[in-house]
Amino acid sequence: MKKERRITSNIEFQSILQHKRYVANGSFVVYFKKKKKECSRIGISVSKKLGSAVERNKVKRQVRMMLQDLFNEELNYDAILMIRQGYLTNTYEVNIKLLEKLMNKVKL
Repeated sequence: MKKERRITSNIEFQSILQHKRYVANGSFVVYFKKKKKECSRIGISVSKKLGSAVERNKVKRQVRMMLQDLFNEELNYDAILMIRQGYLTNTYEVNIKLLEKLMNKVKL
């Protein structure tokens, strides 16, 4: 994902989380809020409970690649994607399908 498509500021993360609109499944939680800028953006959050820094960075890289295919510009929301413990027990293909289902729910 390009840099302008990412949410990096802690203030923006907190703003979206405090809006309290979300959808969830066993591997992901997606918090979303109407977009402020002209393009939709997304932030990724991985808890320290998922493992060491090496494992968390690997998960973030995988999720960014999933989002590159799934996240389109027509979405009217800024989103925070939180990774749950169930992500590690599923295969890459299963995680892509779960993420796709959540992103379709957000579009509605």
